[in-house]
Amino acid sequence: MDVSRIRRDFPTLRSGNDVYLDSACQTLRPYQVIDAITSYYNEFPACGGRSVHSMATKVSMSVDRSRETVASFFGCGDPHNFIFTKNCTEAMNIVANGLGLRKGDSVLTTDMEHNSNHVQWVEMAKNAGIKRKIVRTSLRGEFDIEAFKKELTRDVKLVSMVHTSNVTGSSVPVKDITETAHDIGAAVLIDGAQAAPHMPVNLKELDVDFYALSMHKMLGPSGVGILYGKEERLKELRPLIYGGGTVGLATYDSVKLTSHPDKFEAGLMDYAGIIGTAAALDYLSEIGMSSIEKHVCGLQKIIGRELRDVDAIVTVGPDEASERGGIFSFNIKGMNSHDIAMMLDNADNIMIRSGMHCAHPFFVSRSMDGCARASLYVYNNEEDVMRFTSAVKKLAATFSR
Repeated sequence: MDVSRIRRDFPTLRSGNDVYLDSACQTLRPYQVIDAITSYYNEFPACGGRSVHSMATKVSMSVDRSRETVASFFGCGDPHNFIFTKNCTEAMNIVANGLGLRKGDSVLTTDMEHNSNHVQWVEMAKNAGIKRKIVRTSLRGEFDIEAFKKELTRDVKLVSMVHTSNVTGSSVPVKDITETAHDIGAAVLIDGAQAAPHMPVNLKELDVDFYALSMHKMLGPSGVGILYGKEERLKELRPLIYGGGTVGLATYDSVKLTSHPDKFEAGLMDYAGIIGTAAALDYLSEIGMSSIEKHVCGLQKIIGRELRDVDAIVTVGPDEASERGGIFSFNIKGMNSHDIAMMLDNADNIMIRSGMHCAHPFFVSRSMDGCARASLYVYNNEEDVMRFTSAVKKLAATFSR
């Protein structure tokens, strides 16, 4: 993989000397994606699926092409099983609110979920009487399949879990989880926001019922998410929002909804973003997801090698670099995570994230007030990583206690 060539495609990297290590929050975008987005506004800024003139027809055809690109990228033959949302959070909420869970039904999650797969269950437990069950991970956030099996009782109607943690970078065995859940008739919803950008994801092989992700974490535009659902599950699922696009025919006292994916895509869609989504997936496909996974793992190993002997640094997540994906979360003894992030930015032009990373229960349960997080992606190189580790060593030597 030619990282130097890839870096030339990103205007942000060509215009400065910054080190961007915040891709788990949002990735940078290459020219190819930016050009695809602006092409919509410059050439055919019309509504899709409504008017029949030539410009509107081009929009509709472009959206169809993007949906086909998504289906191919994730190993699913039917593009109609993919719904465009505004982000992974909305996609998760469509499933949570549309399954028709009833009082007494249980939902099983892990203790390392993003708030996008936590808050709705707290609210539904309070307002609808569902039960929330949680699989506890190790102190470092490592998943235990045997602990999962013990919690998977007959009252569980939905297993809803993160594929890769946005805090620790550790991944769960989705295929094993799905097979076990299906054995008792439970549906499976996977939060793929951190996994989909970093590894090959074949939804047909994983056999999940639902899979959610955000394009802004994989070189795509902000404001576009994707929800995959099996055919039979999407037919049963209620929309979260009603309105234009979801309606086949409405009278004053009745509504006939359209079929999926249209019934979940209410109102005017982000056509520019959907078109940019295809460009982002084309770009990633050209590089190859296996190559991206290998590249990021290699950079992670360098971080592990450079920082493992620094006593003041406490890693949040697995000890083994190969189990942390693209995420390196850490603290420096005696320092606040926000101070770490601000000092790296102000002194060394290194951008990372700090705090609780929208995974509050993980930190609260471990009596932590957050952590600093460096996250890697396809455009990062060894120089970025060495600048980061050198700066972190300097902070640890100067401020730790």
